This record gives sequence, C-alpha cells and structure tokens, in this order.
Amino acid sequence: MRRIMILNAKGGSGKSMLATNLASYYAWLGKSVVLADLDPQQSSLGWLSVRGDQYPRILGIELKDGRLRIPGKPDYLIMDTAAGSFGQSLANLVRRAHSILVPVQPSPTDLRAAARFVHDLLVVGRVSRKQTRVALVANRVRQNSDMMGSVQKLLNSLMIPFKTQVSQNEQTMEEFLQMFKIPLIATLSDSIAYQSADAKGVGLFELEEAEGIKEKWQWQSLIDWLASRKSLPVASKNK
Repeated sequence: MRRIMILNAKGGSGKSMLATNLASYYAWLGKSVVLADLDPQQSSLGWLSVRGDQYPRILGIELKDGRLRIPGKPDYLIMDTAAGSFGQSLANLVRRAHSILVPVQPSPTDLRAAARFVHDLLVVGRVSRKQTRVALVANRVRQNSDMMGSVQKLLNSLMIPFKTQVSQNEQTMEEFLQMFKIPLIATLSDSIAYQSADAKGVGLFELEEAEGIKEKWQWQSLIDWLASRKSLPVASKNK
C-alpha cells in the first residue's frame, strides 16, 4: 500500500485540493484508493459526499479514537491532514507516510509560515534519515508570478547558505533546492478548473477532456515524482 500525505501546519494552503485531486487521479487509473481525512473540518470527506456513483469509487475514512483503521489493502492511501501540526504530533503524522507533499503558496505570509514548518519537518527523525520523503508543491500560483523569487525567499528565511547567479534560471533553483534537500516538484496555477471539479466531487482528471488542459499538464511532474524511486523511503522501499 502506497501511503501519501498532504501536510502543512498552515491552514488554507490547499491540502484538501491536493488530496482529493490525487485520490481521484489514482481512482481514475483504476486503482483502489482510500482517502483518509485527518482534519476535524473534514473538507475531503465533504468532497466525497457529493461525488456521484458514476465515478470510480474512493473510500473515505476518518480518525476514530486517535486511530486510523484502513479497511483491506488498498493500492493507495491518501491522507489529508489538519493545520497546526508541530512537535510530537508532527512526528506521529510523518510516521504514517512514505511520501509527504507540502503545498506552499507564494505570498509573504504563506512563505514565512512554510519556512517555519519545513524547518520543523527537516528535524523529524524519519525525514532526516530519508525514511519518509518530502516534496514542495507551489500551489495557487497566479500567472506571471515570480515563483523563483518566492522559493529563494523561502530558502533565505531558513538561513541556509547558498550561491546564486546574476541571471537566475531553473538550474539555479534546482541547486537551491538540492541544498534544501526538499525538491519543488510542481507549480499549480490558481484556476477555476479546481473549483469546478470540487463542486462536482470529482478531480481534475475526471473533468471533460477539454476542461483544465493546462492544469492537467501541470500535474505531470508531481505524478512523475510520486512514481519515481526518489519519493520512496530509503530504508524500505517496499514497506
């Protein structure tokens, strides 16, 4: 069973959007999927409640008495988490996942919050030992926004030394992120296509073929990372 968690201590970063679209993508591929909603607000389970029977089945579950009981052996377990996870509660969450996606919005407030959270995440034992892999996803990025500059600000705020060039490019950003040890795997635009899918209880890839073409293309690098060995634990890739 592949265990993927969407995690960020800050609310409003787009965790549920990532979780529901990822769950629906794997269901669309014909995989058995469990969507675990660990957030008391239960946005992901609310999305499932309006999902029609004509779409591939996704089983929704929630925490009960602090435990996550997963029925059967699904191909994928997608976990949507609550805001405000720090300290031991953060370490407990990390233990549940093979791969963690951290959605980050390119605003000063979100970047400052992300910097603090990523710092806490990096010192969790499983992450530092690469038993749980972590990646950043730039979320709700407006057209023509300077995501490169936003990433550099995030790295600066973490007090991680790095060299830059006068003319910055994608290769330079990769060098920053390699030093950061967390890759930026996708940049997702702020698009009405996500609102349209959410209202129907479907995912981006379940929309009509002509809908959300650009947005579907933006997901490819995220999907490719999750399919790669880079997203799997070093200690036990088949666990």
